[in-house]
Amino acid sequence: QVQLVESGGGLVQSGGSLRLSCAASGSIFSINDMGWYRQAPGNQRELVAGITRGGSTNYADSVKGRFTISRDNAENTAYLQMNSLKPEDTAVYYCNALIGDEHYYFIRYWGRGTQVTVSS
Repeated sequence: QVQLVESGGGLVQSGGSLRLSCAASGSIFSINDMGWYRQAPGNQRELVAGITRGGSTNYADSVKGRFTISRDNAENTAYLQMNSLKPEDTAVYYCNALIGDEHYYFIRYWGRGTQVTVSS
């Protein structure tokens, strides 16, 4: 069984920083792309940043220049460094990963989310 567990959320003042972590565990043979999504109350879940196994990244326009996604393939972990946080970044942040088993059967998994609250 595969699990994604996020950590690092919390309450921070506008302009502050947080670093989120997403650790994958369980029966894992390979992890392809990983990503961070967020969902604010009343809004749809949206992509914040994604990263391929090779390290190519993409970002939502709203976070470009402020957020940085990275990963440690040896540790099956992804990170999201969030700087210059704004109140509109307040949301539950979810980790997502495409994970394959030894038969190269891939499934997309979600974490349970971590709350990020930015006060003005």
